This record gives sequence, structure tokens and C-alpha cells, in this order.
Amino acid sequence: MPRRAKELSALAVSRLKNQGFFSVGGVAGLYLQVSSTNAKSWIFRTVVGGKRKEIGLGGYPDVGLSDARDKARKIKDEISQGIDPVAEKQLKKNKLRAELAKAITFKEAANQYIAIQSHGWKNAKHASQWENTIETYANPVIGNVQIKDVDEAHILKILNPIWISKNETASRLRGRLEKVLGWAIASKYRSGDNPARWKDNLEFKLAPSSKVKTIEHHPALHYDDIGSFMAKLRLLEGFGAKALEFTILTAARSGEVRGATWSEFNLDKKLWIIPAERMKAGKEHYIPLSKRAVDILKAMPVMSDNPYVFSGTKGMLSDMTLTAVLKRMGRKDITVHGFRSTFRDWAGEKTNFPREVCEHALAHRLKDKAEAAYQRGSLFDKRIGLMNEWAKYCDIVHIKADNVININEMVAV
Repeated sequence: MPRRAKELSALAVSRLKNQGFFSVGGVAGLYLQVSSTNAKSWIFRTVVGGKRKEIGLGGYPDVGLSDARDKARKIKDEISQGIDPVAEKQLKKNKLRAELAKAITFKEAANQYIAIQSHGWKNAKHASQWENTIETYANPVIGNVQIKDVDEAHILKILNPIWISKNETASRLRGRLEKVLGWAIASKYRSGDNPARWKDNLEFKLAPSSKVKTIEHHPALHYDDIGSFMAKLRLLEGFGAKALEFTILTAARSGEVRGATWSEFNLDKKLWIIPAERMKAGKEHYIPLSKRAVDILKAMPVMSDNPYVFSGTKGMLSDMTLTAVLKRMGRKDITVHGFRSTFRDWAGEKTNFPREVCEHALAHRLKDKAEAAYQRGSLFDKRIGLMNEWAKYCDIVHIKADNVININEMVAV
């Protein structure tokens, strides 16, 4: 019968100073190792799967005698149940490493998603909008939360305060949260359902956008006032004033005008072709040019080091240049984008051009697929007439309901 080691007391263990292994008793195979530096640690010698192993149980005195014996007994129980404690410990370490590798915060996930997707977005402004809404509304709530732990309660805490008062922003933000979380699921940073999804989820907990959305119209000039406005605008000098007039005459978006390059124009055919990558709808857009629009282009200088038609000091005009022209005119009550509404109201109320012609002139997407099929051909010919009529109307100053004056006549006088 093997000799049992004497069961040492805690005091006796504390007095062990010489270098070596000391059996402390209480559990067969439990030793205190004393190193040359007098550092002490617990070692449990046992047999696992027919192989002798030494299992460390921690340093002394951080792990006391009683705790060391309890650990040794637990290991013996595990071995008797067919568990390899060494392999089990390594498995837990590997699992922890894997968990730490997936430990990414929502803010980090959002930044990674934006960095990946921004290469496919049309302009830097889109990325900026993503960053701003997430930084303003989401990060204060879940920025430092692990992406795997973000749940529906978090999403509602973000959206509820702005869902009614800023519904358009909140609705876009929800979609962005859904995409970031969707990316995290696809990238194995989290599992389960997407807590920001709308269908069969948030649609039951938030009012439909169509019920709460307040449509914010851009302040626009009434079409009866366009003639007098244009007369004053034409008195101003500078590329900004010319760009604004050209924007009004073509019913284009300001960004489309500011980004226009000479290669997009065929002045002989009175045609402006905006490439798909510069259009909001992502489709190439043809704009027929009136005589006045062509005259503006012909008066613009062509610069060898700058491809833009309406150029600023650093290339393209800034997005505030056209707004600054309105401020110079004392018209803080209207916006540049509002002139598209002015054009649409005039076309709908003062002309007989079909609705689809007017919508195409604004490069609006048509919900009716049959209408949408008519992008060129006779529809384009009708748009030539529409834009020429608009240019003529912009030359008319309405003094009273029954009294109009042509701008050209005013100049002649």
C-alpha cells in the first residue's frame, strides 16, 4: 500500500523555504513547488488518459492551502468522469480568444461598414450623412456597446425620441442601423435576428412613417414672380449668378449644375447629357437647352486647368455659392432647390404638357413602368418644347394680373 503523505497545516506550508517539491497531503499528488527565487506555486501530479501530467493550480499565497486542495479534488472528480481538465482548460481559453476576437463595439462596426460601402456611394456627402446621423443619434446610446449585445430595446431608445418630430431622419437612421447590424451578422460578429428590421418587428412598435411624416417643402418662388426675379438676377455679376440662372432654366438640381463639365454639352444640338453617376436616380439624363441656356454657356470661359463650366477658385463651385446669390438679392425666404417646384407648378398649371413630360424634365422616377419606358423619342421632343416655353416664361415680368412686360422689352426701353 503506497505511503500517504503527511497532511501539512497552513502554518507548516508557509514555513517551506528550501527549493524543491513538497507534498502537502490531503490530496494525493498535490505539491508546493518552491523555486530558486523562493517563489511558490501549486502543482497537481496525476494521470489523465494513461499519461502522467502536472497541472498548475496557481501561485502561493494567492491560492491558499485549502483552495489548492479543493482544486485538486475537483480535477480528480473530472478525471473520474472522463474529462481531460487540461484539454478542457485549453478549450475554454480558445473560446475566450474567439469571443475577444468578436468583441467589437457598435461604433467600430458602423465605421467599418461605412468604410467598406463608401466606395460604392456616389459622393462623399452620402458618407458624411451616414456618419453624422450615427454619431448624433446612435453612438450616444450604443456606441460603446458590443455589437453582439445590441438589442431591440437599444434601437427603440434611439428612435423613439425622434420618430415623430424628425421622422424622415429617424426612418433613414433605422435603415442605417439595420444595415450595420446586418453586416455584423454576416461578418459573424453577432447572431440571431436583426433588431432594427422593420417588417414583422418594429412595424408593430413604431407608427408608420406615412402616418407621421411631415412633408417639408423647399420654400419656392411663385411662378408669377419668376420673370421679375430673373430680371434682377441678370443684373448680378459672377459665376454663381450665371449658375443659378442656368439651374432655373434647366430645372436641374444645383449639384448637377455645379458639377457640369464641358464634355457633357453639345451646344450645336442644344443638348446637355448628365452621366448616370451624377444623377440621383442613377440614370443618364438628357436635358434640352433653350437659346438663353446656350447663350449662358457660350459666355462662360473655358479653362485649360479646370473642366467645370461654372468653376470656383478651387474647381467646382461650393454648394453654398448659389445660396449666397439668393442672400445677395435679399431672398432668404426661398431656396435654390425650390425653383424646381416653381417650374413644376408652372408646367402643371400654365401649360398643357402631359404629366410624364414634366416629371421627366425633373428627372423624377415614374412609378408607372409603362410611363417610365418613354425616356426619349417623342417624349424628348416634347421636352424640348417644354423647356423653350419655360425660358420664354422666365422672360416675362408680371406687373398685375392682366399686365405683363417682356424682360427684353424692359432692357430696350
